[in-house]
Amino acid sequence: MFDAIAEAAAAESSLWGEALRPPGEQERVPVFSVLAPAVHALGLETIYEGYLVHYGHSRLFAPPDRDTALLLGDYLYAHGLVHIAKSGDVKAVADLAELISLCARLQADGLDGDGPAWVATSSSLGDVGAAPADATVVDSALAAHARFVL
Repeated sequence: MFDAIAEAAAAESSLWGEALRPPGEQERVPVFSVLAPAVHALGLETIYEGYLVHYGHSRLFAPPDRDTALLLGDYLYAHGLVHIAKSGDVKAVADLAELISLCARLQADGLDGDGPAWVATSSSLGDVGAAPADATVVDSALAAHARFVL
């Protein structure tokens, strides 16, 4: 999954390729995809990586400046939504677009709550009747999120 994110970004722009952290410095830790159906894992982690580029410590990238970080984060958001759209799950695309908007608003206002919003959205993607996420998995995702978000 992380190879796919990195390779697609590098293929899209040499600027994104140059922003990749060396392999030994990358932190290939899935955070919220563990709560979602496998079909949405790549899209969800790509979107989350964009969020981290904007508001935290990216697992894969070290953009050289704020402008590059803004553009790279936006690219990752869009590319992640493309992955989700390929699944045909229109509701998941809408839910993730709303999540991006909500979390940007929380960040702009200096408010907490982005982690629980990621958990709620990630765990509700796919089948409406899916079982609730295991509390241990949720706690682990939130702990990883706390490490990566500033």
